[in-house]
Amino acid sequence: MAVTNNDFARIPEGMTITEDAARFIESVAFESIPDDALHIGRRCMLDAAGLYAAGSEEHSVHILIEDAREMGGRADARLLGGAGMKVPVGIAARVLGTAGHAHDWDDTQVSVDPAHVYGLLTHPTIPPLTAALCIGQMMGGVDGRKVMTAFQTGVEVESKISEWMLPQHYLSGKHSSGTVGTFGSFAAAAWLLGLRGAELRQGFGIAASLAAGIRCNFGTMTKPLHVGRASENGVTAALLAKRGFGADPAALDGPWGFLAVMGGGVSAEKMAQGFGKTWSITNPGVSIKPYPCGILTHPTMDLMLRLVTEADVKPEEIDQIIIHAGTNILKPIRYPIASNHLEAKFSLPAEVSMIALVRQAGKREFSDEFVGSDAMQAMQRRVRTEFDPAIEAMGFDKVRSRITIRRKNGTEVSGWADERYRGGPDNPMTDAEVEAKLRSCCDGVIDGAGQDRLIEAIWSITKDEDGTRMVSLLP
Repeated sequence: MAVTNNDFARIPEGMTITEDAARFIESVAFESIPDDALHIGRRCMLDAAGLYAAGSEEHSVHILIEDAREMGGRADARLLGGAGMKVPVGIAARVLGTAGHAHDWDDTQVSVDPAHVYGLLTHPTIPPLTAALCIGQMMGGVDGRKVMTAFQTGVEVESKISEWMLPQHYLSGKHSSGTVGTFGSFAAAAWLLGLRGAELRQGFGIAASLAAGIRCNFGTMTKPLHVGRASENGVTAALLAKRGFGADPAALDGPWGFLAVMGGGVSAEKMAQGFGKTWSITNPGVSIKPYPCGILTHPTMDLMLRLVTEADVKPEEIDQIIIHAGTNILKPIRYPIASNHLEAKFSLPAEVSMIALVRQAGKREFSDEFVGSDAMQAMQRRVRTEFDPAIEAMGFDKVRSRITIRRKNGTEVSGWADERYRGGPDNPMTDAEVEAKLRSCCDGVIDGAGQDRLIEAIWSITKDEDGTRMVSLLP
């Protein structure tokens, strides 16, 4: 290419991220994955399975299911919510991946970089797990060790790319779970399909041009579709590459590669980490969400729960709730008043109002009926968010906020959110709590005995001759 400089990106000389990622995929074996990564991987799969089930109830997913039914095609993989119907592998991945993110309740990659807004990083599990389960069904005879290896490979590639990109990617309006999630899906599918050499490298080029997702669609049906399309597009890229479809074999690198064009550049210092030398799933780790909304709001919600519980603040006593935070929370969490459950996932007033009213915020509260109720609409109008320069100056390595609750009698209750947010590596859910979350997601969708079978299948996946068995246990 004649033009070798991109004035809009910061790119170091001699980038080899595409080649490094390809070599990692070519070399990964089950035996090379640390035990702690395998255990966390099972926890992430438990979390995802519950979310697939919960997502199957969503209207957005019902639309995709009907579209898939009408489209028809080759019977590669099971259609979630399709009563046993099988559809082409990419379509199956689109529906399953969208369901997994439909409640915005799936796990989140952790970073220790103060420059990284939490939203910049990705929801790491759903795209690679979806790809592994759907490609595994298409291939047949794929055991649990292979599914786990493909999944871990995808999480590692996706997480490292997300970590190394500059914050400009998210700050300029891209949604990483849709963009970078495509590479997680591709890596998992490529590993299972046994892509090597030029096919593997060109597959990254195909994936790079398919990756998409913009933040204006937060709070709509299309946000979870970003993850569904990431799952589908990664699978599509791998299948096309296997057929010999051509693309730039170094599409992550250089002045016109993905990291430059979509991310504004890359951290040369972080690139030295490499793939698989440390596993991102264990270090810095992932967070499993206690609430079905953006992780940026979770510490604030936990603080609200603590304040109303310890001071026994009744809903009718509240005159005003003031939330103090920085732009890392206030910009993406953008709805001042939520009118439905999708907007509520990006509305601090809605989320703290749930806590104020019923002291919990789960699948029932994140429903159109609850969010649209008179009590919720009235309480949201008592909530005010304020930009806090002092919190902003602390940086974005932690999710920081504070709340002041003013009672009608003139007294106040206030406090700071715990920076060791619940579900994160510093304050993780127990295995039993992750199982309980799966059960809450499956409530009304899968009965207790079915939940037991699903949990057992995932804990024992690496001993299972059928690594995709969990799919048959979903609705």
